[in-house]
Amino acid sequence: MSSATYNQDGDVGIITMDDGKANAMNPTMIGAVNDCLDQAERDAKAVILTGRENVLSGGFDLKIIRGGDPEAARAMSLGGARLMMRLYGLPKPLVLATRGHSVALGGFMLLTGDYRIGAAGDFTIGLNEVAIGMTLPPFGLMLARARLASNHLQNATINANLYDPAGAVAAGFLDEAIAREDVLTRAGAKAAQFAQLDSSAFIRTKLDFRGEDIERIVAGLGR
Repeated sequence: MSSATYNQDGDVGIITMDDGKANAMNPTMIGAVNDCLDQAERDAKAVILTGRENVLSGGFDLKIIRGGDPEAARAMSLGGARLMMRLYGLPKPLVLATRGHSVALGGFMLLTGDYRIGAAGDFTIGLNEVAIGMTLPPFGLMLARARLASNHLQNATINANLYDPAGAVAAGFLDEAIAREDVLTRAGAKAAQFAQLDSSAFIRTKLDFRGEDIERIVAGLGR
């Protein structure tokens, strides 16, 4: 069974990450999400990216980061960075729907979305890299500057503050936080709405805002 699956509802492609645990972004998950995005770009007019109940993603796989193989860790990090840039520049409207926790790379993933819906409740959202002895990568710094509210930027990044869903709305990780049982329905409605936008105007305008940053980050990965 793949760690990410693709389904389609009308014009909306739905990608669901589910490894049975915390949806760690290891090479298997990264590859599965990319495969689903390939299908979505062919067949859908808008895309929902979501996770299993209670978690979108807990971030990169720490077993690989701390596993003693720096090349494996680097390859995973590069794959994750490329995936975040693909999501950020996706030529389809992208709705992120989280029914639970979203931390580290899961927090950055929320920042790539065109609209982000989260579940209200006892969930944690944010960037905990500094708290676990890591710095923010260039793609993460760019996403944070672009999407987080300026009055939360220091607290969310350098201070590694983690937010509840209501705080995540104020900080800029989410656009709305609603009852968990309504998250996927609301995501479907928003994605169907966005699917009606003029696709050429949408992607041109999206890349007018994001294209230069994406090109800079991707070029830096090659170095």
